[in-house]
Amino acid sequence: MLRSYRVLAISLASLASANGAFADPPKSPTVSPAKQVVLISFDAARDISQWQRSRALAKRTGAHFTYFLSCVFLLSPETRLHYAGPGKAAGKSNVGFGASKQDVADRLEQVRMAAAEGHDIGSHACGHFDGKDWSKADWLAEFASVRRIFENAYAINGIPEPAGWRDFARHTATGFRAPYLSTDKALYEALPEAGFEYDASGVSSGPVVPPTLNGTTRFALPLVPEGPKAKPVVAMDYNLYVRHSGGTEKPAMSDAFTERAYQAFRAAFEAQYNGKRLPLELGFHFTLMNNGAYWNALERFADEVCVKPQVECISLRDYVARQRAGQTQAGVGG
Repeated sequence: MLRSYRVLAISLASLASANGAFADPPKSPTVSPAKQVVLISFDAARDISQWQRSRALAKRTGAHFTYFLSCVFLLSPETRLHYAGPGKAAGKSNVGFGASKQDVADRLEQVRMAAAEGHDIGSHACGHFDGKDWSKADWLAEFASVRRIFENAYAINGIPEPAGWRDFARHTATGFRAPYLSTDKALYEALPEAGFEYDASGVSSGPVVPPTLNGTTRFALPLVPEGPKAKPVVAMDYNLYVRHSGGTEKPAMSDAFTERAYQAFRAAFEAQYNGKRLPLELGFHFTLMNNGAYWNALERFADEVCVKPQVECISLRDYVARQRAGQTQAGVGG
C-alpha cells in the first residue's frame, strides 16, 4: 500500500504547482518499550557506614532502594530484653543487637533520612531466626515485636524522639523478607493479617513479574548465570560469597570476585534490557564479604545502568504501588 501511494505521488509531481510538493504518508507512531526496572535491596541494614554508602550511591544514580531492617538492631545491649522471639528466651538473637545506645540512635537517624529520600524501609523480622516451622501465631507474634520495637525504639532506648516518628513507624514497613529466605504456608497466611503488602522471600529460575496472591505481592530473587561455566546462582551477595569462596574470606581474590559478580549482574541486566524487560531483582547485605567484592560490583553496576534513560532503579514498595495503581486504573476503565 505504501509503495503504490509513493508511485502515485511521483506520477502527479509534475502536475503540482511550484510550491506544492507531495510528502510521504505519516508513519504509524512507534510504541516505546517499557522501561527496564531494577530492584535493589539490602538485608539486616546494620552498619552505619553502609547506610551512608548506599544512600550516597542512590543520590548519584537517582536510585531508590529497599532496606529490610532487623529490629534487634534498634535495641542496645541494655535494652535487648525487650525482644523475645517465638519459642526463644528474651534477649536472644542470631545476629546480636545494636552495639550501644548511640549506635541505635545513629541507625534510627539513618532510617529517617533514607525514608525522607524516598527509600523503602521493610522488615527482616527481629532476631533472624529460621521460621520454616513456625505457626501463623508465631509469625504474628514476631511481626508484633517488629512493630512494637520499631514504633517505640526511641522511648525504649531513652533517646529523644523526633516529632512524627510513631506515625511514620506505624505505617512505613509494608514489605517483608524472611531470614534465610525461609518460609512456610503459615507465613503467607500471617503476612496480610499483619498488614504487609509484599513479600520478598522467594527464589525463581530467572527474572519474573511478581504475582499477587491473596493480597500479597511475591517477589523472588532470580537465578542468574555466573562464572566461567555460567552456572546459575541466586542473585544475592551471600550466595556469590558461598559460590566464590565457600563462605570464608579470601581477600586476595577480592578483585576477581568483584569482576565475576559485576559480569553476572550486567549479563542478567542485558538479557532483560534487550529482551522482555522483566524486572531484575538483586539482593545484598551490609556485610562486606570478600573484602567488599560484592558492594564494589554493585556500585559499578548501579553507576552504569541506573542512570540510563530507559532504566528505573526503584524500591519494591514503589513497584507494588505502580502495579496496583495500574490494576485499579484498568479495572475502572474496563
